[in-house]
Formats: sequence, C-alpha cells, structure tokens
Amino acid sequence: MQKSILFLVLLLLVMSCGEGKADEKILLDSTGNINEVSVVIDNESWKGSVGEAIRDVLASPVYGLPQDEPVFSINQIPTNVFSGFITKNRTILKVEMGKKTATEFHSNIYAKPQKVVLVLGETKQDVINQLKENASRIIETFRNIEIYEKQRLIKKSLYNASFLKEKMGLNIRFPTAYRVAKDDNNFFWLRKDVNTGTLNLLIYELPIDAIKRNDSIINQIIAIRDSIGKSHIEGPVEGSYMITEMAYTPFHIETILDNKPTLETKGMWDVKNAFMAGPFINYAIEDKINNRWVIAEGFAFAPSVEKRNYMFELESIIKSIKLE
Repeated sequence: MQKSILFLVLLLLVMSCGEGKADEKILLDSTGNINEVSVVIDNESWKGSVGEAIRDVLASPVYGLPQDEPVFSINQIPTNVFSGFITKNRTILKVEMGKKTATEFHSNIYAKPQKVVLVLGETKQDVINQLKENASRIIETFRNIEIYEKQRLIKKSLYNASFLKEKMGLNIRFPTAYRVAKDDNNFFWLRKDVNTGTLNLLIYELPIDAIKRNDSIINQIIAIRDSIGKSHIEGPVEGSYMITEMAYTPFHIETILDNKPTLETKGMWDVKNAFMAGPFINYAIEDKINNRWVIAEGFAFAPSVEKRNYMFELESIIKSIKLE
C-alpha cells in the first residue's frame, strides 16, 4: 500500500514538471555585434522625422572621445522583413504607429538575453515625443545588456588575477590578452596591445581622506591623476609623463559600482613634452569598510582609429570589480 502511494506521488510530480516545461517558451541565444542596435521601422519613417529622432538618441556622440563616435551603431530593419533570424538580435528598438502612445521595455521576447524597446504612438509626433522623454532610459537599457554581453565574452578567457585579490582585496575580470606592465607597491598597470597602440588599466588605492566631497572634487581627481602619471606612467622621452588634458573639460558624475558610492570621471589625457594623447575613464570607489578609495582607470592609446569599443571594453572590465 505504501509503495503504491509513493508511486502515485512520484507520478504526479513528474507530470506536473512536464506540464511546466511544456508551457515554457524555448528561446535561442541572442546574436549581434557589441553596441549595435536593430531599429525596426518602415523605410519611409526611417528617412523622415521619426528616423531623425531615433538617430538623435541612439547615435548621439559618446562623451570623452577625441572625435565624434555614436553611442550605438544602428542597423535599420524594415517592419515587413522583421522575422526569423533577424528577431534574435540582442538589442531591438521597434516603432509601431497607430497604437496607444507608450514606451515599453521588454526582456527576452524572441531570444535571450535580449532587450526590446517598443515605442508606440498614434502619430509620428507621439513617437518622437516618446523617444525624447525616454532617451536616457533607452540608452541605459541597451548599454547595460551590452556590458553584460561584453563581460560574458571576457569570461571565456580569463587572466588569473588572484594577485590582485591577495594584495588589494579585490576581484576583477580581464582577458588573457592583457599583461602586467607594472606591479609597484600596490600600483598595478595592465596593458593589452591593439593594432595601432595599447589599452591600459590602472588599479591602485588611496587613503579615505585623499578625496574630500566638496566643490573641488574634479580638481582633486585631476591632481591625483597627474601625480600618478608623473610617478608611474612615463612617456617616450626623458622627462615626459601622462597628464590630464585640460583643454577638454572632464565629465564627472556620481554613480554606483559594486554597491558602493563611486566617482566617475571621463576626459582626455596627453603626455607632457611628447605628442601622445587619448581618452580615459576613471572610477574612484569609496570603500568605507576598508577606509580607502580604490581607483580603477582605463585609458587608450590608439592613434587614427575609432576608440568607442576600446573604451567600452575597459569600462566593462572595471565594472566587474568586486571588493572584499
């Protein structure tokens, strides 16, 4: 009797699990190049004011680069051909007119991981207004999933960075293409060769009173950068070293990294007494538990080529930091 009851219970469990799986939607892996958004819209609207409004949002210039480069590359897809493999793209913005005005944010509709933004409007002007009102959220939604994808790709070939955990109490994920260029009293300089130059990561720490939250915070960060540059980032000729290019006003915001208050600064660097320059992005993480600031900075030296994706790689690596 007990065996019969046990058998019935197990049978019911198997049946219930099977029903649950039958109801689940099987999704293929998403595809697409990093920082490329598929825009689904009819050709006529794409060529007109709606298309212009979309480009104003998705192709706005990235701040902190020496030349204008768009936040995203755009691949326009006519509505009537949006089917099959094309729907598996990781980031999709779809415009539908003649619908109740709204902007909807969806995940994993056609594939996974995937973000689909539907911009709906009864008229063209309704769609344009929705794009303007939701521009920052649209950009943030797509950037977040692209950082997630970049970090996923990086994890396929990870450098063993256990030395950073031992010496600085932090974990960070970067690929094996990087090498340790300098390890000097808890100052670390990591480098990767690219076609026309290098990508660079700096990681070091400062006492908690090294940066004070007041009106001069940007000047403090610049002074720290220049001091570090003079001490550690030598240039190609004697007496040359990296400094902050002040002709290009640094951009500064407060953000969150690893659930900790963080100061983010973007700008341009150059080399004193030498002809070298490029973009940088600097994060100062307030680590109150350990009474310190952890500084992580990425900078690129890549003359004559676009740098958006280089800086995006450095940002994605820095945003993988976890402090103990």
